[in-house]
Formats: sequence, C-alpha cells, structure tokens
Amino acid sequence: MMIYLHKLLPLLLSPLLISIGFMLLGIISRRRIYGLIGVVILLIASMPITGISLMRYLESGHKLQSPQDIRHADAVVVLSGMIRRIQTEDGIRMEWGESADRIFAGIDVMKADKAPVMILTRGILPWQNGMTEGDMLAEVAIKAGIPDAQIKRTEIVVNTAEEAQAAKLLMPHPQPSIILVTSAFHMPRAKHLFEANGFTVLPYAVDFRTEDERLSIMTFIPKASGLHDTSFAIRELIGRLWYSIRY
Repeated sequence: MMIYLHKLLPLLLSPLLISIGFMLLGIISRRRIYGLIGVVILLIASMPITGISLMRYLESGHKLQSPQDIRHADAVVVLSGMIRRIQTEDGIRMEWGESADRIFAGIDVMKADKAPVMILTRGILPWQNGMTEGDMLAEVAIKAGIPDAQIKRTEIVVNTAEEAQAAKLLMPHPQPSIILVTSAFHMPRAKHLFEANGFTVLPYAVDFRTEDERLSIMTFIPKASGLHDTSFAIRELIGRLWYSIRY
C-alpha cells in the first residue's frame, strides 16, 4: 500500500494539478483571482528555465567522474530505475530508459578493478510484469564481460530505501564501503538512505540531466517538456523531504 502512496503523493502536488485546482476554485467561487493564480502557476512551471533551474539544484555538488577518480570499496552498488518493459508478441522485452548510464558506469567501475563485486538491485513495482530489473541488468553485465561470480542480486525491492536495506544483507561486515552508482539528481537521497543503513558511501553520479548552455528566449517560452521537467524535479524534492524526515 505504501508504494502506491509514494507514487500518488507527488502527483497530487504536481504543478498541473495545483493549477487546475486553482482554476476550478475560481470557477466555483466566481473569483477570477484564483483562476489567474492557476494560469500563472502553469505558465511558470512550463517554462524550461524553471525545470532547468530545479534540476541544476538537484544535481549540484556532484560532477562527472571517471573510474580512475574513485577509491577502492567493498562493492559497486548500481540502483534500479533505468529499464522500460515493453509488451511484444514474444513476451516482455527490455528497452533502456533515460537512466541507462547507471549500469554502464557500474560496469566501467568494475572493469577498473575498484571493487570485488557488483550489487544489482532487483527492482520491480507491483503492477509490472516480467523479470526484475536486477536480473535483466545482470545479463547485460555478464555480456559486457563481468563474471557472474562477481555479481550479486538483492531480494525484490520497490524503492530506494528497500534497495539500501537489501544491499546491506549482501555485505560481508556491518560497516561496508560502497561505490554508489545512480543518477546525479537522485544521489543525495540515495546517499542519505545508504548511510542511514551503515554504509560508507563513495558517490559515483551519472545521468546528468542539465547541459552547459546559454540562456535564450526559448528557455522562457512555456512548453510541455518544460512542465514535465519541473514536475519531475518537484517529485524528487518531495522524495528528499520525505526520507529526510523518516530517516
């Protein structure tokens, strides 16, 4: 039940629903000010500059690294969240999502001999079909040259908190060090949760969503992709707040 609440709460606090709520309130109360507030919220949230600014904040404090930059650790932990499951006539097929850099970065770190094992989290949501993500990614890692004996898979998990708890069960001692591989925007929340479970975390952030580009008039023109980016960033901010309170 909690996983459904985790997914629904950010939706209820999304800029789109908030703006629609103000517009409906304006219609019901016959006060134009509420409708105007709703329109302004929607316009600001749809500007690319809003999503870009929020994502830059989420990714701040992290930089793109090479495997040679990171110290040796007990394990490389690659978090789930990079696979789309596509239904075909032959069954469920895998397609890469936006965060596919995670597994390939983890493979690069393993090939640089920075840890003896790679831990893959077996993420799958209650409404998803097919193999767990960790099992799919293990096949990718093996094809890339990582021996199966060096790959560990967690129990089934549905969120980052469970990933941290499940990974801890696979470690040889109570205070392990890990190279944590996940998206830059997700790293602060993930690092906090793994440290709360007794890990010493060496962050290895990938999948940066913001680019080094100049501002132009186009970054202030509202568009659907801008609203998507703003909503995505707000969802991550809500996740950080939730886990900072709970853990």
